[in-house]
Order: sequence, then structure tokens, then C-alpha cells
Amino acid sequence: MPFDSRDNQGGGAPRIKLVAGNSNRPLAEAICATLKLPMTKALVKRFADMEVFVEVQENMRGEDVYVLQSTSFPTNDHLMELLILVDALKRSMARRITAVMPYFGYARQDRRPGPRTPISAKLVANLIERAGVDRVMTLDLHAGQIQGFFDIPTDNLFAAPAMVRDIEEHYDTSKLVVVSPDVGGVVRARGLAKRINVPIAICDKRRERPGESEVMSVIGDVRGKRCILIDDIVDSGGTLVNAATALLEQGASDVMAYITHGVLSNGAVSKIVNSQLKTLVITDSIQPTEAVKAAKNIKVLSIAPLLGEAIARTAREESVSSLFH
Repeated sequence: MPFDSRDNQGGGAPRIKLVAGNSNRPLAEAICATLKLPMTKALVKRFADMEVFVEVQENMRGEDVYVLQSTSFPTNDHLMELLILVDALKRSMARRITAVMPYFGYARQDRRPGPRTPISAKLVANLIERAGVDRVMTLDLHAGQIQGFFDIPTDNLFAAPAMVRDIEEHYDTSKLVVVSPDVGGVVRARGLAKRINVPIAICDKRRERPGESEVMSVIGDVRGKRCILIDDIVDSGGTLVNAATALLEQGASDVMAYITHGVLSNGAVSKIVNSQLKTLVITDSIQPTEAVKAAKNIKVLSIAPLLGEAIARTAREESVSSLFH
């Protein structure tokens, strides 16, 4: 929905400004195109020793500013860009600063897995708040309770509507089963299955060590069905590949996957390309690499319309949650 930044009268929203770091410029530009607003001029560069320098080149006084920045690889660099951008805007007297983080890095460290370990997601939340952010907008958090790590308003958006549209455009839903690749993702799988009115199944997985997984069994009837694996993050790709193999061994006709955040580190793309997955669909919450773009069985969905609409509704003080009902 186009956003008219000039409408300041009779219930219209205040003017807004869109500022982007370097993590995902194509997505930021697509969001600007959706809202029909120009990108605010800002310089985000590195000194010779890789220290981040920011200069906002437009007047920010009294503005409602949205900083578009995923904290994807290299995570620490992009996090520092976000924090320094926010500090620059705060010192420029911006009225309100919203951090729009399609991918929230460190979200997988949301609890202590053992003694003497950090809760890094909470630390990052503290850093973002202390930098001066007034509101956070993100997409498909790895754990919903991370919203509670913030003491400022936090909107956790969902990519499910975009995925549902794509599924209904390409598949006969009467022959589908939505599958969670592990027990922890059952709520997410059930939510998608309810939207398209299909049954669910679960892969019972035992993880031997970080980054490696072994699928032990499939809970549910998948024989003769087309299976759609659903998850929030694909990193090494091992879970998806093993799940696809297990489902096919149980009689599934083919296996597709819909994942919000395509981290796809190291040799993950090659692993997916050479796997039995028919298609992996990811969003552009993380900027796709050239390898991802070239992969024959990886497709990218744009979430720019969703984020653009959420930004426009936030600026107009309208409901964001109604986007997902």
C-alpha cells in the first residue's frame, strides 16, 4: 500500500524516513518502492581498520525514522552498523526510531543450553534498546519469547501469508501434508496447515552435535503425499536434507520446503542442490548470495510488500496484527 508521507492533516500519519544499512540493500530499496518513498541519504562506510562510520545526510529533526537492517552475515558488522545508525539518528533529534530487522541475528541463543553460557539474544536486545531504538519490527523470530527480552514495543511479523499464497498458486492442497522438521517446530507447522486446511506430520530428530542432525522417524501418514517442510531458519541444511530423505523413505511422493530465513552457511547451498528436496523456498529477509540465485531448486519470495505495509500501518498507528488474521 503506497504511503503518502505528505499527509500530515486530518488523521494522516506523520512524515516518515527510511534509512538502510548495508546488510540487504535490495530489500530496503524494494520496501521504499512499495511505499513510494525515497531512501534517505546516509553514508555507511568503513575506515581502513574496518571501523564503522555513519553520516546521515538529511535533516532528521522530528522525523519518524525506520532503519532497515538485518543482522545477517557478517552478523557483528551489521549489528554495529545498526547501533551506530541509531545513535546518529538519536543525536540528530529524530522523533521516533524503529529498527526494522527482517532477520534478527543471535535469536538462536535465546536460553542457556549449559552452564557458563550466555543468553546472547537478550544481550543484543539490551544493546538495541540502549542505542536509542523506540520500537522493533522483525520477522519470524526463532523463539517468540524473545519479544519479552525488549522493554519497548516489538512486532514479530510472519511470512506465512506470502508462503500460503505461493503454495496455493503452485500445488493442489488436497494432496499436501505440512511437516515440521523437528518437535520444536510443531506450532509453526500447525499454523501453516490450518491456513491451507491440510494435515501435519513431524520428523522426530536427534541432534548429535551443533550443526549436525539425524532424523530417526516420521510421525504421521505421508505415504503418497506431497510434503511441505516448514521452519524459520535453514543454516547448514542438514536437517532439511535428512528430513526429506526420511519422508521419501516413508512413501512421500516428493518434498518441498518453505523456510523464512535462508542463512545457508558454508556448503549448505550445494547440499540443498544435490539433495532430494524438489524445491526450497526462502524469503529475502537475508540478501541471497549468487550461489543461491544460481541454484536450480532454490526460490526466493520477496517480503517487501509485507514489511512495507507493516511500516505504513505503524506510522498511521493502525493495527499490524490484523495483517495475519
